[in-house]
Amino acid sequence: MEEPETQTTFENKCNILADLWMNYRFDKMFQDFVDYNDMGLPLAFMVSEDLVKPGAMARSMVEESFDVLLASLKIEDQGYDSLDDLLVG
Repeated sequence: MEEPETQTTFENKCNILADLWMNYRFDKMFQDFVDYNDMGLPLAFMVSEDLVKPGAMARSMVEESFDVLLASLKIEDQGYDSLDDLLVG
């Protein structure tokens, strides 16, 4: 099932979460988010690097992590391409 064009693709969700995890996991601003998503973020990184193929549970964890990120930033999914795109708006 394809996602609507206004939604961020699963691949981009993985790339965004992987970027956040690699570059901001020690940033105090994201500490609560990183602590809560201690499985979803590294999993998104592994998917983005083609280290693992996501099954249904992995996809669900990545989706939840991305939804929590959007909720914590109080923004809607606008079909983001990168972490910079998401943070800068």
